[in-house]
Amino acid sequence: MYIAVTVFIIIASILLTLVVLVQNSKGGGLASGFSASNQVMGVRKTTDFLEKFTWGLATTVIILCILGAFALPKKAATEGASAIQEQIDNATVPNQQAPQVPGGQQQPGQQQAPPPQPAK
Repeated sequence: MYIAVTVFIIIASILLTLVVLVQNSKGGGLASGFSASNQVMGVRKTTDFLEKFTWGLATTVIILCILGAFALPKKAATEGASAIQEQIDNATVPNQQAPQVPGGQQQPGQQQAPPPQPAK
């Protein structure tokens, strides 16, 4: 689903770019080819069509981007957070005592405290 939405966003963006490049801010561009007054799509109608098509494509790109955010795979979004959480969970705090192993054995690197001296 996410890949399909991404492809549609790319297609709509390319079409939007082409439609904007066809337009001319001073009334020329594609509309200049339809200069006869008896044409079905005269200068004004071509400009209206291109303007409506531009707004429609811009709206389509925005809606597809929002849809793409919801279609983002959840596994990829939470994978990074779980790796960070795992590092936090595995970190050791220096002031805490090392956990005791059952059976009275000490863990490697742990020193045995000397027995208390009797009071004299």
